[in-house]
Amino acid sequence: MGRRVILVIGAIFVSIVFITANATTAAAQGKSRGAGGGRGASPGGPPPGVGVDRGINTSSDNSMGRADSGRGTASDRSNGRSDAGLDRARTASENLRAADNDLERHPNLASDMHLSANDLRGYQSALTANPNLTFGQFVAATRLAHNLGANNPNITRDAILAGLAAGHSIGRTLQDLGLSKDGAKAASKQVDLEIKESRRRG
Repeated sequence: MGRRVILVIGAIFVSIVFITANATTAAAQGKSRGAGGGRGASPGGPPPGVGVDRGINTSSDNSMGRADSGRGTASDRSNGRSDAGLDRARTASENLRAADNDLERHPNLASDMHLSANDLRGYQSALTANPNLTFGQFVAATRLAHNLGANNPNITRDAILAGLAAGHSIGRTLQDLGLSKDGAKAASKQVDLEIKESRRRG
């Protein structure tokens, strides 16, 4: 169940981010072609299970290098924003693929950590804000919020994820949300043990 959800949202997420990241490129190419422009690129993102690089390489081959030139121009005109968008999409795609592999190797992980289908879909949303977020960090944030939230209302999954997106560690984030240094260390250690035990059991 959990792995199927990751596969579906992964395909959707990569397609959406890929289209968004290339919007600047498409606009720049359209301007350079002018009134006598050639054929446009076909709509849509990469098929499920395929990274964002596939479409890039194919477009370059089919246009005999003109797509590379257009992307370079778009990157220059947007001060590198199109490149940054592609990098974010590529990183998010890799993390979604790693999450799928994790759930395949450890099918009990989702149920052991009480991750619902909605929780797994939440990983997709979290990657939009922070494409570097690993599935392990997301699972830990979800479990910490479950364990600590009742007595510490400031500690929610979203709050922990915001701290990670800002470049802080989970321990530092828990302290910022009100836990003592020792309390944050103990809570993180407990969740790490829970996750390791679940993975050990398969």
